[in-house]
Amino acid sequence: MGTVTVKVDENLKKMMSKIKINWSEYIREAIKRRIELEERRAAAEKLLEELKSGRYVVPKGFINEALRESRENR
Repeated sequence: MGTVTVKVDENLKKMMSKIKINWSEYIREAIKRRIELEERRAAAEKLLEELKSGRYVVPKGFINEALRESRENR
């Protein structure tokens, strides 16, 4: 496993010590969530670019049908 070091000021360190959680695990999970968010964002941007380029065409009525189905499944 690799190591990442984070520097925080003394005041923040004192505040962190008052809260009894595993900060390493918390930071690992926060990083993982951010990476997943950025991967989804990049995939969405790629899809939008491909749709704009005309390489892919969304079938007529697909979006309305998908939204309707999504609402019905709530």
